[in-house]
Amino acid sequence: MKLFGVLGNPVAHSLSPAMMNAAFTAEGISAVYVPFRVEPEDLTDALRGLKALGAVGVNVTIPHKLGAFAWVSERTEEAELVQAVNVVRFTSSGAVGHNTDVSGWWRSVEHAMPQEPLRVVVLGAGGSVQAILAALSIHRAGIDVGIAARRAEAVLQLDKQFGHRLHLRHVAWADRHQAVADANAVIQCTPLGMWPNADTSPIDDPTVFSPGQLVQDIVYRPLETTFLRMAKEAGATVVDGASMLIWQGVDAYEWWLSQKAPAQVMADAVYSALNKERGAQ
Repeated sequence: MKLFGVLGNPVAHSLSPAMMNAAFTAEGISAVYVPFRVEPEDLTDALRGLKALGAVGVNVTIPHKLGAFAWVSERTEEAELVQAVNVVRFTSSGAVGHNTDVSGWWRSVEHAMPQEPLRVVVLGAGGSVQAILAALSIHRAGIDVGIAARRAEAVLQLDKQFGHRLHLRHVAWADRHQAVADANAVIQCTPLGMWPNADTSPIDDPTVFSPGQLVQDIVYRPLETTFLRMAKEAGATVVDGASMLIWQGVDAYEWWLSQKAPAQVMADAVYSALNKERGAQ
């Protein structure tokens, strides 16, 4: 039986075991995917132990993405771009680190991406923004991206990382509503609207949204945030945060096993789990 897992802390809330085990069952693969709660100081021992046990690979989530980046012996272009690893594949000579948050985000929005000229605004400048900027730098190099953030220093750091591929500009937090109104692709990357504070939103004026816009919220608890609901009611094309989770999982599965993933099965497992959570609240 093949062994896979996810390393994080906390990790009990992870939807990856449900998603991956559903995929293995659907494809008739003798494999199991297990959540492992690992403290930061134990990450190296955990990775070495899993490799010694013959694990095929693992996902890595908060707070271990930087630690895994440092530990692996080889890294993909995506991992190098974001300087973080969210998936590891063990090899006979070491371990390869990859980042499917990059490709996963792109696959979640590619079908709805507006035509050129693309005018992107990202709300927030936290760690999740790096994967989005990396994907844009690969697929839409040279475009202008506004980043609405309270701290200009955070945007300056992102510009150092991605400024050679994208034209990044800081949008003052007070100016975010106008920036959203002027954009045709809006990506929400702050924790605002996440359960249990589901009534909060980084945008409080629904008139900034319009038909033809792509609007995504990377928050997926709840699935439909206040932010997404406002955009949807205004006629925008909305993409929920679970889609990014699903597609990064699809890409991890395919990277580990070199075979097509049952994407619909994986999506059904994630949405089923989220709907059960909602029913229990």
